[in-house]
Amino acid sequence: MANSLFAAALLLSPVLGAPAPAPQAPEVTPPASFGPDSQISASVQPSTSGYRVEVLENGYTSATYHGPYTGTPTTVGAVPGPTTIGASIPAQPLNPTATYYNTEGVPLNPMPAPFTPAGGLGTNGSLPRYMVNSDFDFESIALGLYQEWIELDLFHDGLVRFTDEEFTAAGLGPEARSLIEFMADQETGHSTLLTNMLGERAPKQCVYNYPYTTVREWVDFMQRVTRFGESGVWGFINHLDSREVGQLLAQSIATEARQQQIFRQMSGLTPMNVWFENGWPQSWSWTMLAPYISYCPENTTRLAWQNFPTLHILNNANINRYSPNDTAQDGSETVGRRIADPSVSNITGSCENLNVTGYGCGPAIAHNKSEPLSFPGKKVLFQWEGPGSAVGPNNSYVTSSTAGAPRFVGWSQQLNLTYSPLTVTGNNSGYTYQPEGFVYDNQGIINGTMAVMLTDLDLYVTPFNTSLLNPHIVALGLYQAG
Repeated sequence: MANSLFAAALLLSPVLGAPAPAPQAPEVTPPASFGPDSQISASVQPSTSGYRVEVLENGYTSATYHGPYTGTPTTVGAVPGPTTIGASIPAQPLNPTATYYNTEGVPLNPMPAPFTPAGGLGTNGSLPRYMVNSDFDFESIALGLYQEWIELDLFHDGLVRFTDEEFTAAGLGPEARSLIEFMADQETGHSTLLTNMLGERAPKQCVYNYPYTTVREWVDFMQRVTRFGESGVWGFINHLDSREVGQLLAQSIATEARQQQIFRQMSGLTPMNVWFENGWPQSWSWTMLAPYISYCPENTTRLAWQNFPTLHILNNANINRYSPNDTAQDGSETVGRRIADPSVSNITGSCENLNVTGYGCGPAIAHNKSEPLSFPGKKVLFQWEGPGSAVGPNNSYVTSSTAGAPRFVGWSQQLNLTYSPLTVTGNNSGYTYQPEGFVYDNQGIINGTMAVMLTDLDLYVTPFNTSLLNPHIVALGLYQAG
């Protein structure tokens, strides 16, 4: 096992040769103005298995089927334990042993060895055991493996689905496609690693149902998928019982962070617009991931995490607009109704091939936006689903919520979870105004691709105990703030 754990071979393909001349991206005449931005109201507020893999003529591989589940589930619901002790985990006072504070600036305790300050976990010379060490570890790493499997399939799928001409028109040449293929191959190593740390009941790869129809939508979808893949690990990694597993997982998720940044660049978004990445509880990332899994092999290991109802953000900014605040207000500029669906790319007013600083959004190392995707005081419109929807592999999981009536909107980004009041306007519909807040200095909290949720309580939580909010979540969504 040690050899497979540390030397899992990457399935790297040969370097692509020089392509035949391909059509150039179309020239776009810049519009006379970039307004009128009439759509936005604003008010500043206080702060199945068995499908074969085919090899295409271009050398890329992908599963032969990507579509919805059409059968009847034989098992329903998250996997339970032998018993459940309580309805929720109550907040507790500070750990009484957390008292260390160094006022001297030098080691205060005897060193166990030269150049080795006292303390730390797993530092006593014990032989490392790179296996999950609790139910929490198993369920967390199993979720991570579900994530790695979809990324392995997803990154390959667009390479197969779209032509060289379509990639060229989207501003992605052979070298960009080769990079995406390498990122897919990285997932081979990641899935091997997590499988080895789980053992014989590690989940297997499934069949998936994707929302995109263009190269731009595919890349946009990948930047959203890698966001909840990355944030979902940051949320649990330091809670793992096995520090050894956490070590190796950190070395894989660092790669995921690079992937997310690259897909943002390929989408024409700013690659980095936050000072700190946000960590999410496992049930948040499972809620994001599950709707895109159609079938799983028989007896695939199931997960214990919750699936929340979907929060639809009706005027989530379309990243393909040169004036994103002109995004329609009715949800029609998202390609579907699933939680992480990308922005519609075939629109009038596209910035994709617009060579104007501050307004173009073609693939680039970096872009500065003259008109941001969102801003403090923006009126954000919501519709939300009730619990009870069938989602996930074989439609065998069911969305649920233990919260009361929604009263607040929670914004989870960077080191913060910030609330704004929700105004309910009808049956499962309402709005809020995007709040203003700062992490340190002038760094605004709300930016990037981030989680947003409706809650019945403005519970105070911090990055290490965010999961205490789960019993109060009515619906969960993915917000494109920047």
